[in-house]
Amino acid sequence: MEEALAACQQHICTTYARLPVTFVRGRGCRLWDDEGREYLDCLAGIAVCNLGHCPPELTKVLCEQADTLVHVSNLFYTQPQARLAAELTRLSFADKVFFCNSGAEANEAAIKLARKYSWDRYGPGRFHVVTMKESFHGRTLATLSATGQTKVHKGFEPLVEGFTFVDFDSVPAVEAALTEHTCAVMVEPIQAEGGVNMPASGYLRDLKALCRERDILLIFDEVQVGMGRTGSLFAYEQEDMAPDVMTLAKALGNGLPVGAMLAGQGVADAFVPGSHATTFGGTPLVASVALKVLETISNPDFLDHVRSVGGYLAGRLEELRSRHGLVREVRGRGLILGLDLDRPAQHLVEKCLERGVVVNCTHETVLRFVPPLVISREEIDRLIAVLDQVLGEESA
Repeated sequence: MEEALAACQQHICTTYARLPVTFVRGRGCRLWDDEGREYLDCLAGIAVCNLGHCPPELTKVLCEQADTLVHVSNLFYTQPQARLAAELTRLSFADKVFFCNSGAEANEAAIKLARKYSWDRYGPGRFHVVTMKESFHGRTLATLSATGQTKVHKGFEPLVEGFTFVDFDSVPAVEAALTEHTCAVMVEPIQAEGGVNMPASGYLRDLKALCRERDILLIFDEVQVGMGRTGSLFAYEQEDMAPDVMTLAKALGNGLPVGAMLAGQGVADAFVPGSHATTFGGTPLVASVALKVLETISNPDFLDHVRSVGGYLAGRLEELRSRHGLVREVRGRGLILGLDLDRPAQHLVEKCLERGVVVNCTHETVLRFVPPLVISREEIDRLIAVLDQVLGEESA
């Protein structure tokens, strides 16, 4: 670890406050460090490795495709990309897909598409996007500007103009922010980085109705909560409605860099050759793996498992809340769950790590749990045992 730590400190920009562990191997929900110690992973690369680490079926696809065709650029057609796009649209509300490399790029594409769609439909002037306080949409300059957290803006001003932040879970706040310049409302169905914040039932449907009334696009950022994380393939499905545009990334590649922006035909037609592009989006290598990921996660039996173990984890976390007074609330859905404490929680992440369990802290006071979706009840019991110890020591 000392060698890796020294190399990183000397050669890598310090954009992360890294924890003192060097991981060298993973399998399922387990990780091993360079000293051979085993850890239970309840972070999954920040909601990325939904099928766990190094699942054999993905390794097989990856190796076969790497030996066949890796990259030719989007100046040509490739079969894996075509098949992945066909499956994403078959399984969702969308008709068209734009492939890229990350969630930030997918959200950037969604913002550009909304502006271009409104330009084509109404002419110049409709460029304004309403987003939510405590949201997180990425680290590019535009997606940073769309993020409703002032702490991530500091030092990067002036931000890209055209974004207004309103309270999450308040349709009247959104309506009050709309102007004749508004082209879109952008929202996470569950705010992940903002503290695993859940909206009230009906909020997303009411947002859709408001946007329909004003002919404004509704964009769902499902970068973290899509791909089975909430117990359905896409989070919007649980609200019996669909957005106009949706973004995906993270778990779509199970560790390979991939992003996707999905839209209906009438909206997607605003993108024409030259209006947007990316060199590496949807390469044969990444698309072939993502196709296998999608096939696996969309299986009804797999999603039943997510709902079952997600309910079990939520119940065990509620037990902790009843035993430890520092726990204010348990919130979330499926296998994105948060334990909100009455104090800063980062040091508890470090205590869990010392006991061989990987979790993380978001929004200062929330312990967030986004384990691989293949986690078992026995593994959840191990997590709860460690949390019980850590919270008990904190309360003492």
